[in-house]
Amino acid sequence: MRNLLDVDDLAKYLKLQKQTIYNWLNQRKISGIKIGGVWRFDKQEVDKWLKSQSRKAKRGT
Repeated sequence: MRNLLDVDDLAKYLKLQKQTIYNWLNQRKISGIKIGGVWRFDKQEVDKWLKSQSRKAKRGT
């Protein structure tokens, strides 16, 4: 089974405020799935997304 994080877990993992996670969901910067009214995030997908964001930042410099 994949490692799923909720908003609290993801905020801790990324060292961000929970509101930032909700803002990113609203802006479609990050994707998740809602299960039973709770947002869940696949840790592997989050890690891939982080790597893709890192590459974008390197291109801009």
